[in-house]
Amino acid sequence: MPALTDHRSFNPETALIDVLRDPRGHEVIARHLPGLVRSSILHTLHGYPVGLVLETEAGVAHDADARGRILAEITAIPRDVGVPRPAPERWVAPSPDYEERGSTPGSARAEWNDVVPAFSRFELRLEGPSHGNPFVDVALTAQVSGPDGTVTVPGFYDGGGRFRLRFMPDKQGEHVFVTSSNAISLDGISGSFLVSEAEVGMHGPVRVADTFHFAYADGLRFRPIGTTAYAWTHQGSEVEQRTLEALAAAPFTKVRMCVFPKSYLFNENEPELYPFEGSPAAGFDFSRPAPAYWAHLEERIDQLAGLGIEADLILFHGYDRWGFATMDPVADDRYVAYAVARLGAFANVWWSLANEYDLLFTKGTDDWERLAEVIRHNDPYGHLLSIHNCRAFFDHSRSWVTHASIQRQDIYKTAEMTTEWRERWGKPVVIDECAYEGNIDQGWGNITGQELTRRFWEGAVRGGYVGHGETYVHPDDVLWWSKGGDLRGTSPARISFLREILEAGPEVLEPNPLDWDVPRAGIDGEYYLYYFGFAQPTYRRFLLDPSVTYTVDVIDTWNMTITRLDGTYSGRFRIPLPGIQYLAVRLQAIRSSAQPS
Repeated sequence: MPALTDHRSFNPETALIDVLRDPRGHEVIARHLPGLVRSSILHTLHGYPVGLVLETEAGVAHDADARGRILAEITAIPRDVGVPRPAPERWVAPSPDYEERGSTPGSARAEWNDVVPAFSRFELRLEGPSHGNPFVDVALTAQVSGPDGTVTVPGFYDGGGRFRLRFMPDKQGEHVFVTSSNAISLDGISGSFLVSEAEVGMHGPVRVADTFHFAYADGLRFRPIGTTAYAWTHQGSEVEQRTLEALAAAPFTKVRMCVFPKSYLFNENEPELYPFEGSPAAGFDFSRPAPAYWAHLEERIDQLAGLGIEADLILFHGYDRWGFATMDPVADDRYVAYAVARLGAFANVWWSLANEYDLLFTKGTDDWERLAEVIRHNDPYGHLLSIHNCRAFFDHSRSWVTHASIQRQDIYKTAEMTTEWRERWGKPVVIDECAYEGNIDQGWGNITGQELTRRFWEGAVRGGYVGHGETYVHPDDVLWWSKGGDLRGTSPARISFLREILEAGPEVLEPNPLDWDVPRAGIDGEYYLYYFGFAQPTYRRFLLDPSVTYTVDVIDTWNMTITRLDGTYSGRFRIPLPGIQYLAVRLQAIRSSAQPS
């Protein structure tokens, strides 16, 4: 693809993406070629010169005069003049007069669960007023106090006069709550509940541990072995159920998924539900979330939790034909606050502020900073929070970014860069998009299962976490990377094998470099894992501390075999290897009965 251009003024050689970034350029293209800006392949054209795109675009390809008129309007845009923007919605604080002053404080009917296991959800359910627009007109929070102190928890409107407030406790013991609201009947409702021992399998939210790694709130280590299924919750019950069944049999512990539906290659079907009231034909009311949509999303997140899988929720993305990507700041803030209020008490949620943030042309750094603050203000649990790039990396050193969520920037090198990225940001490196196993025409979606498996291993021994995706052509356009369905590739079984290797090793696999030509991870004097990737050695020499004796395993990462070599090894030694690609070697120290474990 041609390199992007950045001229002082637009001309036929300006990359289409640069024209579309400017609202005036976007308006010109949309007015003349509405089908182009709504096209599911628009993003495959971004890097090409706008003149070339017009010469090949249906409707104007054979009409030089029409192309000339469009280009004339584009080149006349004064790029050195500030971009005019429509007046955004004005934020209006909820009025203290929402309910009549004669209303009785705290009179709303309330119910809640008296006993809640740690890391599950306490829910306060309230029957309150419904006049006006309670999504906007009513503010609801509660102060929840327990053994660790007091936190403020946001509530939300769920339609039909129903309000909910959810809290995820992490400590056993007595908790008390009291509500605050501008709606008098919802204000001052108080009560208590007991938090009991966590149920089996409930470990709390995942957080950063030991700088570059992760652990659940109870201290149990977590390894993100991710996959991407962007729009799987928008496909209807049959496909979504197949997705859950596939995940149940797969090695993945994290799924990247969009809150909003997606419009892109292989994603041209309309979803059954929308996040806001309205329709594609009539438009959407961004001030009125659609409760049925959110309830459906909650059900799927809970089902993932039942499989031990984290839901890495993407809040914004640019693959949109409904207007969700171009809401103004007030609507953006309101949507994010609502999402956090509804979903923050789910232990298995991660926040991804955006997928390919740099393709959301109407948002800049200040917007992302503001939205990150909305999340932090409304999320008392400190869920993981990231932002994902297309071309240009976001500054992952920002204090609110918990880990680097990476899309490759080099066609070939990705996992190899883990070492550099760890050093650059001093945070966990999660390569959420390193290219996908598949056979579509896009370079990001046609690597082999062997190559994807290699990238997983390479990233692991360098101390990072690589993610999976699958993009095999399907007659009904059901590609796993977006719609879920069935896994058809060869890499998941090999990724499962890698997971078994990792789980049998140290709690944390840290890089342990030694030789220039092979990455190694482990713990000095205890455990080493070497990965040879696409090299094919027939033997290897080692030089280690002669006071420690090791067993040696030769691992064929593709054929998923482990061969224990006869004898033990120490100091300077040589081992035979089968001369094939994708080999790993594991050395484990032999401890005598006198040595501590």
